[in-house]
Amino acid sequence: MSRVGVLLLNLGGPDKLEDVGPFLYNLFSDPEIIRLPFRWLQKPLAWFIASRRTGTSQENYKQIGGGSPLRRITEAQGEALKEKLDYLGQEANIYVGMRYWHPYTEEAIAMLTQDNIDRLVILPLYPQFSISTSGSSFRLLEKLWQENPKLQRLDYTVIPSWYKQPSYLQAMAELIAQELKQFPNPDQVHIFFSAHGVPKSYVEEAGDPYQQEIEDCTALIMQTLNRPNLHTLAYQSRVGPVEWLQPYTEDALKELGAQGVKDLVVVPISFVSEHIETLQEIDIEYREVAEEAGIHNFRRVPAPNTHPVFIQALADLVIDALKNPSFKLSQAAQMKKRVKMYPQERWEWGLTTSAEVWNGRIAMLGFIALIIELVTGHGLLHMIGLLQ
Repeated sequence: MSRVGVLLLNLGGPDKLEDVGPFLYNLFSDPEIIRLPFRWLQKPLAWFIASRRTGTSQENYKQIGGGSPLRRITEAQGEALKEKLDYLGQEANIYVGMRYWHPYTEEAIAMLTQDNIDRLVILPLYPQFSISTSGSSFRLLEKLWQENPKLQRLDYTVIPSWYKQPSYLQAMAELIAQELKQFPNPDQVHIFFSAHGVPKSYVEEAGDPYQQEIEDCTALIMQTLNRPNLHTLAYQSRVGPVEWLQPYTEDALKELGAQGVKDLVVVPISFVSEHIETLQEIDIEYREVAEEAGIHNFRRVPAPNTHPVFIQALADLVIDALKNPSFKLSQAAQMKKRVKMYPQERWEWGLTTSAEVWNGRIAMLGFIALIIELVTGHGLLHMIGLLQ
């Protein structure tokens, strides 16, 4: 019997307050995040931005216990997935690969090559595909594959997105239903889906399918829930001066308050684990926005985490992927519109269209932070939306 591995991909996040600075440094040390005309500037600039932003980010992490729970939850998801697969008769080793913090994707790859895995399923823990999440990890993996002959002999398959998976939809519907039960009139509660935003140019210029997949996923969850509640979809974590997908979460909350909505359940649709954007941004920042707008009965649906039906969804995805023809990294990274994103054709200063498309959230923040803080001396920027 072949040795099967499952590689779970996620962004990663600082485990404790002391990790915040190094985590930010890792983000900004990546030349595909901030483009500079001279490579020797990369690490000094990364140090500068990280040092200027560490204190602000640490304050936010203090509000959720002093660090990100993402690694702990992801590893628990991996353990639960392994148990479910064993129960279904499919033995598999589970590996966790984070993009910007421990355990790094490179560490996971080193482990699975040492274990002599014969077949590998690459499963990003992002239900919907975006060039800035799954796409970023896929591009890193492509690079690792090109550099390692042993990986090139490995039989692998990629699951690029899986928001239509029935058990995932059922898990989300069950979690929403549980929160609705906490209200006196469950059918009158407004259901508010909040997805992580991306710059509008991702969709319009690079052909990122993220917005369409988010909208489809919202409709499918509501169909699975099968209740008469009204619902809204909005996008959170907007940063920088360019236009992001709309409506923005804070604006949509204010509008609902003005319309007289009093009872609200927030669904973090693009997240499957609790992290800073659920525990701090939604639970604290957006709750305050809602209450100021007159929405006083505010509840949030938990992320799926290790919900049994969600773990069943992951197991079904793995088993189906092993049965079906292989789907390769080169296929997973393709987009409808052909935009050359990696490697870049030439070094350019600032926020070029291609730089913004590649990973605008961080590219914009990094470069603009440097310019604003050097020119004005003001610390005007919000925490980075991608921090986990």
